[in-house]
Amino acid sequence: MPSPNFKKINKNGRRNFKVKMRFSWKNLILYSFLFIFLLFLFSGFTQSLNLNNVKTASLSQVINDVKKGKVTQITVSDNKLTIQEKDEVFQAFKEPGSNVYQIFKDAGASLDKTKVTVKDESSLNSWINILGSILPVILMVAFFYFIFRQARGAQESIFSFGQSKAKLFNRDHPKVTFADVAGVDDAKQELTEIVDFLKNPGKYKAMGARTPKGVLMVGPSGTGKTLLARATAGEANVPFFSMAGSEFMEMLVGVGASRVRDLFNTAKKAQPAIIFIDEVDAIGRQRGAGFMGGHDEREQTLNQILVEMDGFMPTEQLVVIAATNRPDVLDPALIRPGRFDRRVVLDMPDVVGRKSILSIHAKGKPFAEDVDWEKVAKRTVGFSGADLENMLNEAAILAARLGKKAIEMKDINEASTKVKLGPEKKRLQSEEDREMTAYHEAGHALVSWQMPHVDPVHRISIVSRGFSLGHTMIEPVEHTHETRTHLLEQITVMLGGRAAEKLIFNEMTTGASNDIARATELARMMVSEFGMSDLGPINLDGENKTFYDKANISPEMAAKVDAEVKKITDVCYKNAQAILLKLKAKLDLLAAELLKKETLEAEEFESLIGIKKVQARLKADK
Repeated sequence: MPSPNFKKINKNGRRNFKVKMRFSWKNLILYSFLFIFLLFLFSGFTQSLNLNNVKTASLSQVINDVKKGKVTQITVSDNKLTIQEKDEVFQAFKEPGSNVYQIFKDAGASLDKTKVTVKDESSLNSWINILGSILPVILMVAFFYFIFRQARGAQESIFSFGQSKAKLFNRDHPKVTFADVAGVDDAKQELTEIVDFLKNPGKYKAMGARTPKGVLMVGPSGTGKTLLARATAGEANVPFFSMAGSEFMEMLVGVGASRVRDLFNTAKKAQPAIIFIDEVDAIGRQRGAGFMGGHDEREQTLNQILVEMDGFMPTEQLVVIAATNRPDVLDPALIRPGRFDRRVVLDMPDVVGRKSILSIHAKGKPFAEDVDWEKVAKRTVGFSGADLENMLNEAAILAARLGKKAIEMKDINEASTKVKLGPEKKRLQSEEDREMTAYHEAGHALVSWQMPHVDPVHRISIVSRGFSLGHTMIEPVEHTHETRTHLLEQITVMLGGRAAEKLIFNEMTTGASNDIARATELARMMVSEFGMSDLGPINLDGENKTFYDKANISPEMAAKVDAEVKKITDVCYKNAQAILLKLKAKLDLLAAELLKKETLEAEEFESLIGIKKVQARLKADK
């Protein structure tokens, strides 16, 4: 069968279409058998139609009709006689081996006025008999041939396990460049030198500079590590071999190492080229931490990668780029200079980076005039590039569902909340539950409003989202450093919901469980990692501790850490209670408004409670 084969794009922007005929003996044999089968089926079907639709008469009746001059033509086909009279056609049968002329002569019937035609089908019958004899043999041979062929293919597939499964993105694929990547300007600057080396290796060799063998990209998920690697290959205009760390591993021993060798050999033939290994921590974990010892398949694969990267010749233009969000578990031999010479860190984008990312993902989408990209960028602190792309996509889906012509600012705000907390849930709640949720969220908002170093409130809502019955969103301002005072105020805000429940209802609910967990975790980090407690500047968490390491603190010190954590949470909880007791009138007012409107934006909150003192002072200074 002809199969289409698309070639490169021509100068006019069109694809040259080429039809390539592939010859296969298997297809030829298959179609021949199919043809023979249909031939026998058709002949048998035709014969059955003839037998059912044509009238049959006796030979004596035919002789009488000939004598009377009714028969105009007789067609003889083997033992069958087709009799044609003026008004009808019927058939008769003679004895095998008898002569039709002799039969009519013996019966005294003259054939002078009757046309006699004799068809010789002996050769056809001979071929049919031959095919009927040898066809079962051919079918049997073909059956065993295909069985053995399948068995041989299965055997060959075992040996093909060692071949690399890397995906090749060459010059024919849609090119991704640095213009398609935003929010990681420092990382792009680092990789610009790699691009320049692949394009102009001569000027670096003239200065005695060796090939940078590897680049390790480190950063949280969604920050654009894979996209930046493809952009590097696109800028350098070289082949890009992409493979995930988990794709090296199989159940057979030695397959991972074989795939590593095949990948590097293939890339060397296409140099200058880039090898990209995503999630390298799947095979690059520190050796000796497993239960399989030196025979662990993962360790053998890692050893082969180390050997291949050490085997680079100075003249080779081959760069390995690896990405991971777990640099702490990588083997030291893998990340040392000479293998991965450079470490490029991709952080969450700042406000300028988020604005650039939004401008890229906003292309091709209609937006209303009320969209303030500066405000969107400021309200999406902590969003990665993937989160921002998902947010705009959700906003577009929401606008389309509502039948709008353009995406409005409120669509983007709703999409941002959906990405953070999940979609709205029309969960039925009793009036008592709604009231408890309203006071809980009002407690968070008022404590935040009273804290001088906590960022302003952006939205308060008692609409259920995800696993929460309500939420209080604080518009975060990016900080380079976190102070002890700011962290303590954050813990106080987290415990404001529980404090409001205790003050108003003299009761405790399970709705504060997540707040308590986050407050306890932050307090423990202050004690064991940041050294912000009476225990002094000491790290008790063990930054490089792995799963297999034993605890590196004594039971006595662990008890002291627990005591310090409890002291921090107790002080913050009492502060939250004191603030809400002082602002009880505002707490009742805010809760009542939430029960009425369910969601309050920043402007409505400020008009109801007042402008935060810190904000008022900043506005006065301006």
